[in-house]
Amino acid sequence: MKKKVLLILSCCIFGFYACDDSNELPFGQNEYVIATPLTTDLFAFKQEAIDVVEPNEIIQSGKIYAYKNNIFINDVGRGIHVLDNTNPETPQNVAFIKLEGNNDISIKNDRLYADSYGDLVIMDISDISDIGDVKRLENAIYQEFWCTVGFDVEWPQADAYDYTDLDASSEAIIGWDTKKVRMSENEFNEKYGHTFFEDSALANSDAPTSDSGQGGSLARFRIVGDYLYAVEWSSINVFDISDLDAPEILEEVYTSGGIETIFNQGDLLFLGGTRGMYIYDISEPSKPKFVSDFEHGTACDPVVVDENYAYVTLRGGNFCGAIESGLYIVDITTIESPELKVIYPMDEPYGLGVKDDKLFVCDGSSGLKIYDKSAAPDLKELNHFEGITTYDVIPLEELLLMVGDGVLYQYEYLANDIELISTLSLK
Repeated sequence: MKKKVLLILSCCIFGFYACDDSNELPFGQNEYVIATPLTTDLFAFKQEAIDVVEPNEIIQSGKIYAYKNNIFINDVGRGIHVLDNTNPETPQNVAFIKLEGNNDISIKNDRLYADSYGDLVIMDISDISDIGDVKRLENAIYQEFWCTVGFDVEWPQADAYDYTDLDASSEAIIGWDTKKVRMSENEFNEKYGHTFFEDSALANSDAPTSDSGQGGSLARFRIVGDYLYAVEWSSINVFDISDLDAPEILEEVYTSGGIETIFNQGDLLFLGGTRGMYIYDISEPSKPKFVSDFEHGTACDPVVVDENYAYVTLRGGNFCGAIESGLYIVDITTIESPELKVIYPMDEPYGLGVKDDKLFVCDGSSGLKIYDKSAAPDLKELNHFEGITTYDVIPLEELLLMVGDGVLYQYEYLANDIELISTLSLK
């Protein structure tokens, strides 16, 4: 009888806890979301990341590049749309170079140099339909790119990302597995460090030579003579490309942090960064040497140069910074001490370009603005094309190319203006 009573009591107690759906954690325990990477073989992953396929829709239009009769438009992280521009009034979308992990390109003598998951990729594009063997220089650029993550991988909301079992030298991340783990705060910090986010989310992280192409002001690649310069967050990667098919990696030159763009005028490189414009002397091409800088508040910052003035667009707001957006005109007559002359208000400027006495500014959703800069630093607005989204622009000898929101615009120059001659949507 005594045993029967104890059994009934035990069942009651068990039933009490079983029915308790409060899900309260034991004292001193927290519940954390831990993300673990799903991986695949790195070599095979990179091999499959390159191909030439039929034209397809653009997802996110990036930078633009012109070479011979072709126009190359970056599809951020996915590859490059190739357009035949033999007739600018009717450009033809002819191919898509699948190149995952790509943001920038530069071309010389039919050799296309591009970034892909931190590697420098070299391909012969003399026949776009058959690019032949593709060469890779592993980890040649973007050294902060410590591991390879597929461009279409979505990062989950998590309190920590567990890379314990990841071998970044042989594996690529193709997805994530998440699970909830109970542990104390001390245990969490000891294992994962202080990576807990209160919202349980990861913070969303001069005219070229005739044998080379031409990029816009947002480019991070620049070919000058027999050298390719590729900028990353805090350095300039230098490559000797005198042997086009076998670039030589030279010593990296470290810079201030936040470098975003590169432009050159003669033997000078102008780097646009989140905190300023930085000038480097490349009279000895293999060893860029710092000359001077122009500091400004934190903002996204491309730069172009024409004779005695540098034109810098600063875009504030969001992750770019807190300063107001504007067009800064900087006097570089004395290259050792750049001097700000005037600021013109802008809404959300991106790329810009110069051609003779004209200055072209892509002001995001506010359209394309054209100025007469013959009296620089004083500008006179010639025209404002509204109702279009603008991103990057390249002033060629006879045409102005502009891309924005997946659309290519082409203009011809007039005496004091430009005129639209064609548009092509890649969507």
